[in-house]
Amino acid sequence: MSIDNENRQFTFAYQAPAAPAAPAKSRRRFVMPVVAAIIAGAVAGGVSSVAVSRLGQTSTVVINNAQSVNWVTGVAAKAMPSVVTISVGASTSGGSGSGVVLTKDGLILTNAHVVTLDGATNKVSIEVKTSTGIVTTATVVGIDPTNDLAVIKASGTFVPIEFGDSSKVNVGDNVVAIGAPLGLEESVTTGILSSLNRTIQVASSAVNDGTLQLWSGSGAAPVSLRVLQTDAAINPGNSGGALLNSKGQLIGINVAIASAGSSTSGSQSGSIGVGFSIPSNIAKRISDQLIKGGKASHALLGALVTDATSSDSVAAFSNGAKIVKLTPGGAAELGGLKVDDVVVKFNGQVVSSASELTAEVRLEAANSKATIVVVRGGQQVTVTVTLGDAANAK
Repeated sequence: MSIDNENRQFTFAYQAPAAPAAPAKSRRRFVMPVVAAIIAGAVAGGVSSVAVSRLGQTSTVVINNAQSVNWVTGVAAKAMPSVVTISVGASTSGGSGSGVVLTKDGLILTNAHVVTLDGATNKVSIEVKTSTGIVTTATVVGIDPTNDLAVIKASGTFVPIEFGDSSKVNVGDNVVAIGAPLGLEESVTTGILSSLNRTIQVASSAVNDGTLQLWSGSGAAPVSLRVLQTDAAINPGNSGGALLNSKGQLIGINVAIASAGSSTSGSQSGSIGVGFSIPSNIAKRISDQLIKGGKASHALLGALVTDATSSDSVAAFSNGAKIVKLTPGGAAELGGLKVDDVVVKFNGQVVSSASELTAEVRLEAANSKATIVVVRGGQQVTVTVTLGDAANAK
């Protein structure tokens, strides 16, 4: 950090990679709407004294008022070089999102719905723009619709993000989100973690390739995601952006916001302070698998479940996942689970609904072991199950 005594201006800087000899031309695209809970990414607004500029080959976060320098500025200065804007185009449509740099040689993590245009197509062209304004092309390495994550590979030299441990975050922790809301690149917002281990359902970003799949209406069957909840502003078009802790470490990939709803079909609102982010530990496991083999491994329980309630009232809260059917020879049956068992814990995580159990199971790798607590005949019973492989589901 240096101090310009004449202008009283603090400048946080990092040395950016050299620009390629002939960088691709930048394209401006308006943001496409995104799936169910309004899939999105990172942020809007930001501290009023923060500006982003390019000085030669040094990307800087400039502070115009020395009296208002704070931790948010430091986080932005550290992480902004590792967050990119992604432009995706197909023959008849296009969209934009954000991404987080994984490696120096250009592996970038984003959301699956960004690179498939909400599951519309897998035949896309992709460009990536860095915080220094360098634009380069990218290709898809692997996609995981189950967790709405994807890895792309861009040409050039990049600044990797530093990962944090999402299992050690707390409700109330300060967070910063960085991304390109509504195409507004390098935007920063702040907030806190509002809740941990939240489960949401969003429309799948899987592309319909003509094979037998579970489809409903105009889109694929929803997927359940385990997420962090934050009140940092997240808006459509920022999908794949970074959620950071106070040390500038990645703790989540921004994926969705809740909407207050609208009477107009197809319309959507912006942030209402309820945003969701895929925990970094999950993102790290999935991205590692996508990089290694182009796809991710997911477990299968082999049971049909529904929400369990304490009464027959339509107003009753769900208090577990009730097993209504077992797959013959499946993991649940082989592990000793029975019809009418109510799953209340999975690997130590409390389960209060069918969607929560689904999200927990799909977080595990195929053929892994799980400790499951069920209520059977009024008593709690603990069983250990060797999970199956979701790739073999029929």
